[in-house]
Amino acid sequence: MAEYRQLRFAPPPGATVVLLVRHGESEPLDDDRPFPLIDGQGDPALAPQGEEQARRVCDRLAREGVDAVYVTSLRRTVQTAAPLVRTLGMEVVVEPDLREVFLGEWEGGLLRKMMVEQGPLARRVVEEQRWEIVPGAESAATFSGRVRRGLEAVAAAHPDERVAVFTHGGVIGEVLAQVTGSAPFAFTGADNGSISEVVVDGPRWVVRRFNDTAHLDGGPTRRLGAAPER
Repeated sequence: MAEYRQLRFAPPPGATVVLLVRHGESEPLDDDRPFPLIDGQGDPALAPQGEEQARRVCDRLAREGVDAVYVTSLRRTVQTAAPLVRTLGMEVVVEPDLREVFLGEWEGGLLRKMMVEQGPLARRVVEEQRWEIVPGAESAATFSGRVRRGLEAVAAAHPDERVAVFTHGGVIGEVLAQVTGSAPFAFTGADNGSISEVVVDGPRWVVRRFNDTAHLDGGPTRRLGAAPER
């Protein structure tokens, strides 16, 4: 008599396991000193806490193994990936399409101040779950399209491999919203140094985990409904 067991999930042949790693905590914003910009986007360095988060997540990824390492054009992802790149001796690949959502007039770190002060525009962003409410911000369609394009490019280059992509909270939220068909901001709460996992099998994307922080100690929590810091 045939038996049919319940087996553990395994990626289909040709699929790519993408580990979406949110960068470590970046330096605090000083009212008198906005973050430097690169291509119009805020580009803070990691804070000391972020460097420790980077060390911990990279130690874990080195033990578990990855076949490639990707970062974005913003230095907080490069700095977070650095311990893993040094340990594995790999060349890092830059995927600019997976950089953070562009926030127009709220770039340079102003998002943080606006969200803390919770003015009418900030409340609208959270309530309506639309970044494009911010003057000059990237449209939802443009952001969604480039994030999908970036992830598809990574997957196409690494069939049957496991890839670490060091990216941003808004990007992780967008990827998981696309996979699940959720509300736009349903997954914007990824912690600094966390791991989320998506298996890309052609047009089929499967979420395997979100905001895995087992490698981190407990830290400050963000209240429900707040937009992520960048």
